[in-house]
Amino acid sequence: MKVSNHLRNFSNAYDVLERTFNNTYNGIAIVNLDGNWLKVNESVCDIFGYTRWELFNMDINNIVYAQDLGVHEEKYEKLVNGEIDKYRVKQRYFHKDGSIKWMLISVSLVYFKEGRPHMIWQFNDITNRKKSEDKLKAMLSVAKEQNERLTSFANIVTHNLRSHSGNLFSITEFLEEDFSKLKYNENFQLLKQAVENLQETVSHLTEVAKIRKIDDSKMQALNLYDYVEKATYNIIALAQNAEAIIYNEIDEDLCIKGIPAYLDSIILNFLTNAIKYKSELRKPIVELKSETTKEFVILKIKDNGLGIDLEKFGDTIFQLYKTFHHNEGAIGIGLFITKNHIESLGGKVAVISTVDVGTEFSVYFKKA
Repeated sequence: MKVSNHLRNFSNAYDVLERTFNNTYNGIAIVNLDGNWLKVNESVCDIFGYTRWELFNMDINNIVYAQDLGVHEEKYEKLVNGEIDKYRVKQRYFHKDGSIKWMLISVSLVYFKEGRPHMIWQFNDITNRKKSEDKLKAMLSVAKEQNERLTSFANIVTHNLRSHSGNLFSITEFLEEDFSKLKYNENFQLLKQAVENLQETVSHLTEVAKIRKIDDSKMQALNLYDYVEKATYNIIALAQNAEAIIYNEIDEDLCIKGIPAYLDSIILNFLTNAIKYKSELRKPIVELKSETTKEFVILKIKDNGLGIDLEKFGDTIFQLYKTFHHNEGAIGIGLFITKNHIESLGGKVAVISTVDVGTEFSVYFKKA
């Protein structure tokens, strides 16, 4: 009676396994070590377009894309030598209609009667995924090429503009030296001012053109607290004149990945802006704090100044030549360059602000 129950249980378990094998969505095949199909489920037939009998009468390598014939070799040797239990590879196959199918194949070793090893291959059709990946790679390649062309174009344009604007400025100076009355000529003064404005614009464009994505290997570990201290010292006269108070509450041990010149520029721009756009109703206070996430060190710069109307200017706050207040000398390039410096270091910047209350910038730097 017990033997009969065991046989019945075994039969039921076998039936369950057989149904699972035949009805699973992914292709499953049992293959001997010589590469011959021993058993395949219906999904394998659907994937490759062959009947079971057609598959049984061919070596699996008959339908493998020629350049992918050796992708199993190294991992296969480790599998049969007992160094690994299973492995995965990507391999191309020919469908019966001649089209190419990309497969993600999971291979494991099993032992049946008499201890003879066989392999179980599980096929996952990733053709559509690979097509999407290839399309994305092609688009990225085109974008990279276009970006390189634009960079070269920007370098050429800024170089030539700098040369021509410099020549124009020199000519206006020579003319003014040779013809002293020109300094009283309104049209000449307008021309001279236009040339000076052109030089300033070219200088801004040159700075923008210099900004590049910095490779991690070229960045240094920089102590954030020390750089804020140095920047605060550098603007001490501006701060004293505005009666501003600056609090450096950054963790003294925090280091970020960066370029010294970029980090100096980023901190100085935020500090000078916080003072420049102070409210006349209260003494300016600037607080610098730090937070950390798994990937970033976050520098927070908070002021109690004029604030920015984000509903009105939120989409343009970091754009070139955008200004939000009527301060004399504001040209709208500082935040643009600062944002580009931050992003070139692999970081990002966010802002929250309330008009007549103040502004807080959060600068995300990569951890050192």
